[in-house]
Amino acid sequence: MLYAEIEIGSFLKARRAALDPAELGLPGGVNRRRVRGLRREEVAQLAGISVDYYTRIEQGRAHAISDSVLDAIARALRLSGGEVTYLRNVAVPRRPGPDDRRPASGPAQPVRPEIQQLLDAMDTTVPAMVIGRGLDILAWNTLGGRFAFDLEALAPDRRNTALLVFLDPVARALHPDWEAKAVEVVGNLRADSGRYPDDPRICAVVNELLDHSADFRRLWETQAVYECLRGTKRLLHPHVGELVITFESFRLSTDPDQALVTYTAPRGSETERRLRELGAWVAEERRTMADAGADG
Repeated sequence: MLYAEIEIGSFLKARRAALDPAELGLPGGVNRRRVRGLRREEVAQLAGISVDYYTRIEQGRAHAISDSVLDAIARALRLSGGEVTYLRNVAVPRRPGPDDRRPASGPAQPVRPEIQQLLDAMDTTVPAMVIGRGLDILAWNTLGGRFAFDLEALAPDRRNTALLVFLDPVARALHPDWEAKAVEVVGNLRADSGRYPDDPRICAVVNELLDHSADFRRLWETQAVYECLRGTKRLLHPHVGELVITFESFRLSTDPDQALVTYTAPRGSETERRLRELGAWVAEERRTMADAGADG
């Protein structure tokens, strides 16, 4: 069975299990329901399609599903915008293109030199990086490479947000709201897996996390899709202390698989001061290393 066929069934089952029948005006009660949430026939009724057709969709046996049917199922299951996109992606998988053929061992998504120049131009107080398909970290400026993890010290195939959050022991100390961060990461990774279901790198990352992280397995099984493109987060940096930063993600028009992510703090805030302190510390560390190299 293909990935998309497995995923659509798991996703639809999880989403109907998450709904409360009473909130939809449907009869409930522990004596009448053997499972949580909606039954297949209730989803079919709410969507205005036959039970047989809905069953075939959930089992991955329906082909050429129309947009109107997908929209009806989305309304019946009260799907969010990101969940609707994911449903469409796994219901009607796109054909892989030549750019999709990349190795499973690490990122192979080149970042244009102009984007690196933009990153470097923001280096004074704005940590920034480029996130690619499957949450691979592709490029960064000096602050972006040190305000959380030391990216330059990592092997290229370990520069991945999901791998770092779930497998790097530093992550839980760095993120005081670790559970919320983990939910966000899993939701973003599932959204990407829906867009590129046969991408070998994404499959490799997901499989490694399923094998080595019980927390990832727990969250992955919820089938949550959560594309977080902006917000505020707290970090406990080992050198400068607590950072409360706002992040924004900007999809690159010429490289839609990549997003420029910036992290900022209000002017005059304690976090801005600490980012300047961090920048000075990193610059001094680099000067020391350069001097040591010259002396050697």
